[in-house]
Order: sequence, then structure tokens, then C-alpha cells
Amino acid sequence: MQTRRRLLLTLTFSLSTLLAHSHYFPSTPSAAAQSDWKSARATYYATADPIDAVGGACGYGDLEKTGYGKATAALSTVLFDKGQICGACFELRCVDDLRWCIPGTSIIVTATNFCAPNYGFESDGGGRCNPPNSHFVLPIEAFEKIAIWKASNMPVQYRRIRCRKEGGVRFTIGGAGIFVSVLISNVAGAGDVAAVKIKGERTGWLAMGRNWGQNWHLNADLKKQALSFEVRSSDGVTVTSYNVAPKSWGFGQSFEGKQFDS
Repeated sequence: MQTRRRLLLTLTFSLSTLLAHSHYFPSTPSAAAQSDWKSARATYYATADPIDAVGGACGYGDLEKTGYGKATAALSTVLFDKGQICGACFELRCVDDLRWCIPGTSIIVTATNFCAPNYGFESDGGGRCNPPNSHFVLPIEAFEKIAIWKASNMPVQYRRIRCRKEGGVRFTIGGAGIFVSVLISNVAGAGDVAAVKIKGERTGWLAMGRNWGQNWHLNADLKKQALSFEVRSSDGVTVTSYNVAPKSWGFGQSFEGKQFDS
């Protein structure tokens, strides 16, 4: 009897250990890695013209060229947070509609645009992006991964997650003369940017102001100086990239720096 009991305990411990290390039973991410599921709704747009994928309130420009592709979303007023949310990543899943939902699926999208309110309609009518609605507008290619396109305005659940990106943070330098603007994109970790500093070879660290979306600016003559950047994300993590742009940098060029942990 004692031998059988010891054997049973050994088998139970071995099975528990196997499950704990199996890729079929991944560990649950910490609270810092993702938030709880919340309710929202989602609609889609069909790309009728290539220009539909260019621009946006976050300033990323051509989403295909900047690496975001179709895994993007425009967010309603309560989610957009006046542009602070640009670059953040969300996981969405379709719920509460067995007719239109694709079971067991979810998508991960990056916030790249703003869905403007339409106060000519009630928030529970045509004003889908009006406060206090939490609403996502997706490319149809993303929408169809979680629901049948005929569903149109779908109830979904969403949660904020950490972003995973290939390569480093990208800095695209714009402006003219002593006006310098920098578009910051491809940010991992929290994804959104809360503060930026820039440093030339002959300057100290200079704080940049948010122009719009993830475009940051300042007035300073930084020409013919190698440039370094300090980027702080919304979760308080700071990444410093030294001498990202060489002395020969020019307006319109992009450079790659260090990356946040995902």
C-alpha cells in the first residue's frame, strides 16, 4: 500500500511538472504585461484606394512602408486620449454573437489613427465613435480574422497588451532650418511614447514637445551634429540611443535606435 501511494504521488508530481513546462499551457502574463478584458464595439473600412492606408492622426504616414500593415486600428475619443495612445497595442476578440463571430480567434492591432465623433448622431445610433463609446475601426482584412464581414458593427472585447516589434525604434527626422521634428515609430513594450529628448554633439539633452500624434519637435540648430535620443514610454521605462543619426544626417531620413523590451 505504501509503495502504491508513493508511486501515485510520483506520477502526479511528474505530470504537474510536465504540464507546467509544456507550450500548451503557457504561464499567465503578469498584470504589467496586459490588462483585463473590457467591452467595446468594432467596425471596419474597406481599402478602396491606396491613399486610405496613408496618413492618420498618429502621423505614421504610409502604414505599409512603416511596417504596421493592416494590423492597425482607429480609436474613438475615449480611447485615443488626444494622441497619447498612438503606438499602443491591443488584442481584440469577437463576443456575444454566435452567428457572426469566428470562435477561438483574436487579433493584435496597433493604434495608428483617430475615429472622430459625429455629434450629428446619438452615441447609441450613428455616432459610433462619440463619447462615451469605446470603439475600434479596423481594416476589413483585420476585422475578417475575428468576424464575418456582414456583421458590420460588432460587440468585441479588448485588452491592452505589450507590443512586439522587429528591429529597433525608428526616428524619422523632418523639419527645416532650426525647426526639427521627429516621428517616432516601431516602438515595442508599452508602445506609446510619453516624453522625448534629443541631444546633439554640442548640446545637452533638449526636451521635445509633442507636435501631434507621435511627431515631436523643437527649435534648435542641430545640423552637422550626430544625434542621440532618449525616449520614455507611458509605463515609465526609458531607452537611450546614442549617436543614432550621424553628422551627415538630413531632413527626411530615418534611423534606427535601441528597442524597448517586449
